[in-house]
Amino acid sequence: MKALLHLNKYFYKYRSHLIIGIIITIIARLFLLYTPRYVKQIFTVIENYFSGNITIDVFKNDLLEAILYIIGAAIIGAILTFFMRQTIINVSRYIEFDLKNEIYAQYQKLSLNFYKKNRTGDLMNRITEDVTRVRMYAGPAIMYSINTITLIIMVIFYMYKASPKLTLYTLVPLPILSIIIYKLSKEIHNRSTVVQEYLSKLSTFTQESFSGISVIKAYGLEAQTSKNFNNLAIESKNKQVSLAKVQAWFFPMMILLIGTSNLLVIYIGGMQYINGEIESIGTIAEFLMYVNLLTWPVATVGWVTSIVQQAEASQKRINEFLKIEPEIKNENTANTKIEGDIVFNNVSFTYDDTNINALKEISFSIKTGETLSILGKTGSGKSTILDLISRLYDVKHGNITINNKPLKALNLYNLRDSIGYVPQDAFLFSDSIKNNISFGKIDATNDDVIEAAKNAQVHKNIIKFKNGYDTVLGERGITLSGGQKQRVSIARAIIKSPKILLFDDCLSAVDTETEEKILKNLNKISKNKTSIIVSHRVSSAKNADKIIVLDDGKIVQEGNHESLINVDGYYKELYLKQLSEKS
Repeated sequence: MKALLHLNKYFYKYRSHLIIGIIITIIARLFLLYTPRYVKQIFTVIENYFSGNITIDVFKNDLLEAILYIIGAAIIGAILTFFMRQTIINVSRYIEFDLKNEIYAQYQKLSLNFYKKNRTGDLMNRITEDVTRVRMYAGPAIMYSINTITLIIMVIFYMYKASPKLTLYTLVPLPILSIIIYKLSKEIHNRSTVVQEYLSKLSTFTQESFSGISVIKAYGLEAQTSKNFNNLAIESKNKQVSLAKVQAWFFPMMILLIGTSNLLVIYIGGMQYINGEIESIGTIAEFLMYVNLLTWPVATVGWVTSIVQQAEASQKRINEFLKIEPEIKNENTANTKIEGDIVFNNVSFTYDDTNINALKEISFSIKTGETLSILGKTGSGKSTILDLISRLYDVKHGNITINNKPLKALNLYNLRDSIGYVPQDAFLFSDSIKNNISFGKIDATNDDVIEAAKNAQVHKNIIKFKNGYDTVLGERGITLSGGQKQRVSIARAIIKSPKILLFDDCLSAVDTETEEKILKNLNKISKNKTSIIVSHRVSSAKNADKIIVLDDGKIVQEGNHESLINVDGYYKELYLKQLSEKS
């Protein structure tokens, strides 16, 4: 139950609803207990009438009074039960809402390293399937636990009051029940954990299959993928069945033990009536009703125990992520004005997950209004520089400053809000083109969206679509071509008019003519802004104020276009090669 202690803050938050629900539950159970007592009264009235102790008029009045009390108690009990569910079950929905938001907020805070180590399907399963199981604990489990405890205490009190000896015989099976519940609960917890792990595997496999459906179809692997999914589904099914087999023991055991109690009531109660120890046969009827009132509460003990064990397993999985401290923290909550003076001073960086030394003692500077172009072979560390400027990772060796202040001294959210970032792999959401572009500026007008699209040279493509800017894209922007996705991504970055523009090889999928037009527009837009362009093309770099060439994480060349084409090295070789390809 340690993992579920995390929910105590939510129970405290909604304590008023819970307290009201508990009070209503107790009152509702009190009205429920009226029925056995008045059933006994009915038997007593009938016995007295046939014994000649009362007249027909008294018999009718007493009988009618008992029946009306039973009906009235049933109606009031039903109304109170309705409100009991409205209070306690509603709390579970509130907690589900809060917990999902807490998990999602934590996901937002965690660094890229976290997402490299964990699969999307597993993350989704924890915020959906696991939270649903926790909700069952926060609602139905608590409601039925309160209901059960209240009813058991009251029923045993009234039973003992009616006949202490018969009560003791009736409760004999309960210790046996407690031992069975303890044994089965441990097994349910272990199997529930395994079931949730397999559900995560299944979610991950499904999500990756749908995301990569084009690759699966291109390689003709539909049959193999279906086979792999089927094998995983069979394993998951077997684990579910294994859990169900253990859970299936609960209800039959409850019925058996309650049935045993009924037999004891009838036999021992009958013997006591014969021996004159019980005055009325109505006492036996009352006891049978009490025992049967205990049937559902005792049966729910197993069900509630199962829910609690599954919730414990799920909350434990949730807590694993909630306890992770974000690697990137905002250490300055005050508003920070961001300009574009960027300085790298002996920066070295190694990725924790792969142990790859991406940068080695990198030093350069760029002033506001200047453009820096970074070239180099694949894996030379170009994208890493952009990630460090955005603080997607933190530097451990050397330092990076903006406005002569270390990155960590800047407000993280002000920093990222001042950056327009176009990633190498253009990611678009399954939304309209308009919303994808305005994603970079929440209050963007239609004119802002169109202007950004024109500067990114994608406006003419968009208006050719049937629904124009309202065209809804497929997952990850699959509706568009590679070049169109890159240009929409550029429009999304420039619409916010940021102080710093970062372009990570974002023109690789467009033709040379379109590239020239985009660069011309970017030069116009980036006045008084700092721009860093990562590219494999000299055409994207030649107009930059500064150019650096990386190789194996080190700067091997530095200068401008004119100086570098006159020096033997990577830049000149690349320039001559691309010049010959163009001609």
